[in-house]
Amino acid sequence: MAKHEPDMVLGTDHAELETQFPEVNKRYLQMPHAEKGKRIGLFGGSFNPPHEGHMLVAEAALRKLELDQIWWMVTPGNPLKDANILAPLKDRLAASEALSSDPRIKVTALEAAYNVRFTADTLKIITKANPEIAFVWIMGADNLGQFHQWQHWRDIADLMPIAVIDRPGATDLNITSVTAKALSPYRIDESEANKLALMEPPAWVFLHGTVSDLSSTALRKKADKRKPAV
Repeated sequence: MAKHEPDMVLGTDHAELETQFPEVNKRYLQMPHAEKGKRIGLFGGSFNPPHEGHMLVAEAALRKLELDQIWWMVTPGNPLKDANILAPLKDRLAASEALSSDPRIKVTALEAAYNVRFTADTLKIITKANPEIAFVWIMGADNLGQFHQWQHWRDIADLMPIAVIDRPGATDLNITSVTAKALSPYRIDESEANKLALMEPPAWVFLHGTVSDLSSTALRKKADKRKPAV
């Protein structure tokens, strides 16, 4: 992946960030650069580990939404997941960088820099810092079933358009999930996906396409089986 040199430091000064995250390159603790008027997808997750399924989501979003960039936001942790199985942030960042050679994908740990835990807070920070950028929140369809459990999930829907990308076993959630039902009046047809970034929220689309059976959970279990017994 082409390396980026973000130009906006978030949250605290460099010294404090280096104390909190001594093994994380400080460029990850900055906001990626984007020129005003650009369309940018925000793709956040623990990426524990990142895999080809994540890449398919990112590539589909870039192509179908006609985005200029994707900010691949590696979170320090996930309030809905077990922190004890989380690999170090530096390892997940490095693995994310290694996964793609597309220079439009910008890997960042900006959430760590601001010490925020919830997506709604992160997105408010990003949009406030970039008022002239058209942002879209991107997530895999497997997250659609629990999206209504996220902190201030309706605030997210009101803040920016949402693109949900199909994942194995999750296709029906675009109809049956609490979120899909609640936001059904604001759903647009997939044929209009290239207009989503410029739409007034709430607005969302479900994108079908090539899917991968890979999952972070399955990959972690496979890795655990390879570890020698102590």
